Amino acid sequence: MKLPYKEGTLFAVPLRRGGYSAGLVARTSPQGIMLTYFFGPARKEVPAADELTNLRPQNALQVVRVGDISLIDKTWPVIGQIKAWKREEWAMPSFVRRDDIMKKAWRVQYSDTDANLLAFEEPMSYTQGTEFERDAVLGAGAAEIRLTKLLT
Repeated sequence: MKLPYKEGTLFAVPLRRGGYSAGLVARTSPQGIMLTYFFGPARKEVPAADELTNLRPQNALQVVRVGDISLIDKTWPVIGQIKAWKREEWAMPSFVRRDDIMKKAWRVQYSDTDANLLAFEEPMSYTQGTEFERDAVLGAGAAEIRLTKLLT
């Protein structure tokens, strides 16, 4: 099956209270896990690709790993492709994994070529890592709820 996305693909995420957020696929994996950058503001309609030409990594609301089922089933509409896609500008960030019972934490890094392949992890102070997103793969519903909370 040919996937409806690749690195640099722009898509829309329906918000739970109406409207849409914009998303960008930055990395993929054979298992259907994508590294995505999500952007505001909330829009009433699915934005056109030419409305998203000024997206920059540093302006993302969130950078998270999500499953691709909503792009495949078209629940999240594909908008188009960034014209001048430069993958080096859209880095694979570090994430943090925490064990709240043991009060331990690890910085987690995934492969730059596979959003589901663990490259390495290293221990870090439990109180550090607040700048990193939690190490998780969000389902479509969880991503929609999180974006709705951030944008409304």
